Amino acid sequence: MADHLDLNLLRVFDALLQEGGVTAASERLHLSVPATSRALGRLRRAMGDPILVRAGRGMAPTPFALRAAPRVRSLLDEASALISADREVTPAELERTFTIRINDGVAATLVTAAVEATAAAAPGVTLRFVAEGGESDEALRGGSVDLDIGAGDVTAPDLRTAVLYRDRHVGIVRAGSPLARLRRPALEDVCRYPHVSASRRGRARGPLDAVLDAAGLQRRVAAVVPTFAVAALLVASSHYVGLVPQRLAEQHGRALGITWFPIPATLPALDVRLLWHARLDADPAQRWLRRTILDQASLPRGAGAGGR
Repeated sequence: MADHLDLNLLRVFDALLQEGGVTAASERLHLSVPATSRALGRLRRAMGDPILVRAGRGMAPTPFALRAAPRVRSLLDEASALISADREVTPAELERTFTIRINDGVAATLVTAAVEATAAAAPGVTLRFVAEGGESDEALRGGSVDLDIGAGDVTAPDLRTAVLYRDRHVGIVRAGSPLARLRRPALEDVCRYPHVSASRRGRARGPLDAVLDAAGLQRRVAAVVPTFAVAALLVASSHYVGLVPQRLAEQHGRALGITWFPIPATLPALDVRLLWHARLDADPAQRWLRRTILDQASLPRGAGAGGR
């Protein structure tokens, strides 16, 4: 290496990759643009790679930079944990960005509370929410994702988890639907109307279909959309039936003009979990953020239900 690669340079590398440009990275690092540009030059010499290259009006990371980014983030996290071990964190003094991968159905009911609670205690903290993708554990291991919030089982021994809450799927229809006037619709009633399926993988079938198969019934899925939010909006302006998490229906049903009802069948419960990598167990800042999110998830749900 033509240059000594220290932690400060790695912080510049991390900021450049996350912000995608020198100006935005300099603002995040509280450095001048020329100083950040000089640091990029040192990084290029030390790593033997351009790191960022011009792409139209912006800049794009090189393949090497994309491969190195998770390892650099992991090193920075470990260094931070080493330096701050056994120290209490002062939220008001934190200057940090946390990347949180989150399920869209959970995001609709938790993000606002989490952002407001974080901003009130730690105005220097930015919560960067990203949508679910492949749900690869490598994102948590590599550090490109700090926390993962969603439903599902945890099997990897190097991941830690905490249950935020338990939810269930409920049916939703627009407030004026004849199905909304039935107090507890039967499965036969539910199957009389076309359905919208929420699946980012494009799947029309789900747990409800297995129950219907066993009962000798079948529903007609007329539309498949990628998120619960889109499903709720479609139901609100149509005669379709949808399935969404109960918390989503309770918190946003009235505003959207939809009514929810319990599905007359035993469907798998939704255990919504918080996941992080073991190396961040002792990181005081992440411990504080995890407690904040857990506290917000456990608060009583709002009274703005649009259903039963």
